[in-house]
Amino acid sequence: MHTRPTDRMQGRMKRHPAKVCGKLTPAHPTDHLAPPMPSEFELIRRYFNRPCAHTDLSVGDDAALVRPASGIQLAISTDMLIAGTHFFPDTDPCDLGWKALAVNLSDLAAMGAQARWAVLGLALPDVDEPWLSRFADGLFHCADQYGVDLVGGDTTRGPLAIGVTIFGEVPNGSAIRRDGAHPGDEIWISGHPGLAALGLACLQQRITLPTAARTRCIHALQHPEPRLALGLALRGVASAMLDVSDGLIGDLNHILERSGCGAEIDATLLPLAPLLAAGADEPLARRCLLAGGDDYELLFSAPPSMQTTLAALSTQLQLPLTRIGHITEHRGQLLLREVDGRLLPPLVSGYDHFA
Repeated sequence: MHTRPTDRMQGRMKRHPAKVCGKLTPAHPTDHLAPPMPSEFELIRRYFNRPCAHTDLSVGDDAALVRPASGIQLAISTDMLIAGTHFFPDTDPCDLGWKALAVNLSDLAAMGAQARWAVLGLALPDVDEPWLSRFADGLFHCADQYGVDLVGGDTTRGPLAIGVTIFGEVPNGSAIRRDGAHPGDEIWISGHPGLAALGLACLQQRITLPTAARTRCIHALQHPEPRLALGLALRGVASAMLDVSDGLIGDLNHILERSGCGAEIDATLLPLAPLLAAGADEPLARRCLLAGGDDYELLFSAPPSMQTTLAALSTQLQLPLTRIGHITEHRGQLLLREVDGRLLPPLVSGYDHFA
């Protein structure tokens, strides 16, 4: 999903009269006694201008200059996080900085792309330097861990909102798309889907979990791990792939639509054990796994001949990879095979921002 570009974001973070991070005029006669509010450019210099590893020109000019390698396609994606919609306003800004970048990196992982560059759009209701410092710490912790250069962006005053656009590289013709699934392919999911949904339920006070389980689930929600290493390793293995952001069932339907296929999910293969161990009963565990969202795990199809390769890859990455079903020839038909053998339509679906 792409946002409408209201202000050019690459390179220098431009300033316009209507875009104010601090006050233009004192709101109180004694305001002149307070330290001056830092300018937009000073905030950028303090918190977002860091050395780059593979960029010719980054923050400080009208546009960034990057040099993709020969024989490479650029993979580009963007995501927005809006306070009150995607995160609670009191979320730790360090976690928020991490997540803002991580959810975009997950899109690159889903394409089998190598992460390279990012630009940041940030709307702030006011200047809160301690908040900005922690947000930048989380953002750059994620950037450093996954080899990403922040090369520009834009700041403005407004309701708290964060937009990141991410750029990655993938060899020509090697990207893993959504339209490559074939009947007979097996369906796989990485990691422990559903924990983030349990974490959200905890924060919404809809469920009470033991302390250790609560901590783990909230961490899964606020600190997702983009599966970039897995995405790279699945080039030539996976036939179709995406990352699960809006629920496994809803997102699997995107693969089915683009590939012109159907799917059958086997309830006996669903990785419910971590959710049950956390304290969820089976109906809640199933709902969180199939429809919870915010997992940012990779959901992919692969030929049955790849089972041994995937088992070795799971061991190598120390990451669970679980086979949960198979692709069918029945276009658009997604069914769940229950424990008793009945084939039924799933009773849950994914998240829709406009539903």
